[in-house]
Amino acid sequence: MAPRYLYNWIEEDLNERMVFIGGPRQVGKTTLSLDVLADPRREQASTYLNWDLLADREKILTDRLPVDQPRIVLDEIHKFADWRRLVKGIYDKNRSSLSVIVTGSARLDHYRKGGDSLQGRYNYYRLHPFSIPEWDSACSEKSQQLLLKFGGFPEPLTKATERFHRRWQREMFARVLNEDLRELENVQESSRLELLLAHLPECVGSPLSVNQLRKLLQVAHSSVERWLTIFENLYLTFRISPYGTSRIRAVKKEQKLYFRDWSRVSDPGARFENMAACHLLKYCDFIEDTQGHHMELRYLRDTDAREVDFVVLRDGKPEFAVECKCGDRELSPACAYFRERSDIPEFYQVHLESETYGNPASGTQALPFHTFCHLKKLP
Repeated sequence: MAPRYLYNWIEEDLNERMVFIGGPRQVGKTTLSLDVLADPRREQASTYLNWDLLADREKILTDRLPVDQPRIVLDEIHKFADWRRLVKGIYDKNRSSLSVIVTGSARLDHYRKGGDSLQGRYNYYRLHPFSIPEWDSACSEKSQQLLLKFGGFPEPLTKATERFHRRWQREMFARVLNEDLRELENVQESSRLELLLAHLPECVGSPLSVNQLRKLLQVAHSSVERWLTIFENLYLTFRISPYGTSRIRAVKKEQKLYFRDWSRVSDPGARFENMAACHLLKYCDFIEDTQGHHMELRYLRDTDAREVDFVVLRDGKPEFAVECKCGDRELSPACAYFRERSDIPEFYQVHLESETYGNPASGTQALPFHTFCHLKKLP
């Protein structure tokens, strides 16, 4: 398989700074890091150390790092409370001779427990699951259906069997809740978190009501908000906020929630919308991490319930909007309405069929999602 989409960018940055790679558990961070270490153009060996292994943990804490090796990977080290100070010491001591990669299955920009700031010493990349273009450069309809069914995580996608997929999902979520959550967060109500996580797939595709979740779990509003933030920090879910201009009576507070593994969502329409959200978030994070632009993924909804599923913003300005349709060939009237009342330059309506239809002169053309991915050069 070809190297992941961030490979060349990481290679380039390692010449000047450390590289941090964050992303969901089992998304391919370790494989990507080992690919960088195993570059055949490099004559000297490199080292991989995993904080979860006691022998490697002792080497890291006692500063017994291998000498005369140009690169080192420190995996899951964010589980150590003072990890930032430790990494800073390793880097400052060896920066002339050692390139450092730090990986973690949680937001490394969030878990900053103790230690000095590392600002200016690293570049941060967020590794996403496979998208249609990364999995298949031709962006075929067959690949679209495969990813929609099995999600974009490497192992279930390559196995592509329902039995393996179900078992992988159960094991992965159990490890996140029973290992990562307990190591990184002080949470007492683990059973309620499991209930919340089991219920959230039903919330995908509609504005999220924290008040309804509070009633379901019989806890305070602040508790639900904290638990949702924990899920985001562990790369299980993400939320997007509404976008509006002065000419649109847009809703202001209602967020929408999506899973990193869209195959967790059973409803066909919501699953497709979730897959599109993940592709667009990957695009936003890629541009932000590699080019430095401030990227945002939002949605558009007014007080009369007219809605367009996604708006991509670059440096505060809208770049394009995307509406998802599953089994509906009619062009969305909301796209036409918001086109007249906003400064969004491009509107796209995407679907799962193989045809392109609609009148381009009207400003909205319905495209197969895999065609849209190719057109916009999504990573």
